Amino acid sequence: MDRRYAMVITMAQFLAIMLYVLVAGVMWGTWLSLGRTMTRYDAATFLADGKHMIANLATVMAVLMVTAVVVGLLVVVLLFRLRSATAAWLALADLLLMVAVLVVTLAVEVPIDNKINGWSVDTLPPDWQDIRARWAAFHTLRTFLSLGAVAAALGAALTTGAIPRRGSRDPDEAAKGR
Repeated sequence: MDRRYAMVITMAQFLAIMLYVLVAGVMWGTWLSLGRTMTRYDAATFLADGKHMIANLATVMAVLMVTAVVVGLLVVVLLFRLRSATAAWLALADLLLMVAVLVVTLAVEVPIDNKINGWSVDTLPPDWQDIRARWAAFHTLRTFLSLGAVAAALGAALTTGAIPRRGSRDPDEAAKGR
């Protein structure tokens, strides 16, 4: 294998892992700090916190999540071309997990966020607590899916044969595991 190809794979995996970690970090931080207790907030606190979070995260997370999926797809293609089977299948798993995070976000969380943005304490619907609980439940799901994506991406990077072993002069030999 060409050393430049190995470097491209390594850099793509590094970028994918960084993006996955950023996505998972925001999800984890939100779950750990708010998601587990927000269902006990009064309406005013819930709306204030919710609207601040939406304003601060909506655009950033849209860019991060889409970029993570695109880079993850690139990694999968590169690893299957390399014929690094274990790494390629792990990378496919991490990509599918991150796609699942994106689907949950777009299908459940974003529509709820859009509703919350239009609410005030005076205009809350009668079922606002059920909607809030649904958001929290699906946020928990996507948090742990994103952590699974990080774990699989790390596993793929650790099992990729593209990275020459220390002391190896021949990247092809390192890729074959010799």
